[in-house]
Amino acid sequence: MSRGCTPDPAILADSRRAIHALGGKWKLEILFSLMNGAMRFGALRRSLGSITQHTLTTQLRELEQDGLVLRTAFAEKPQRVEYELTEAAYGLSPAFMELLNWSRVYGPRGGSV
Repeated sequence: MSRGCTPDPAILADSRRAIHALGGKWKLEILFSLMNGAMRFGALRRSLGSITQHTLTTQLRELEQDGLVLRTAFAEKPQRVEYELTEAAYGLSPAFMELLNWSRVYGPRGGSV
């Protein structure tokens, strides 16, 4: 992009939606964790390490609202809830693969991940 050019407002709006949907400390890690299939809340939390229950719940609700995660509650006692990626989230697979490739080539450099 050259200096003095005004960005296309439609492109900016699209990029804002993407950043909002994927932004947040844990959202990408949650999506990566669900790439191999549905997971129960507890298993998902354990796979993420130091995330709090409250934060995971909040992030999952936002991902669900943005159409990236599907929550399924089963009519069992005790109730079983599973989370899985939607087709829209699987559409991010090429971008995820590029992020992994980038990480293997460039990261971490002098910092901790």
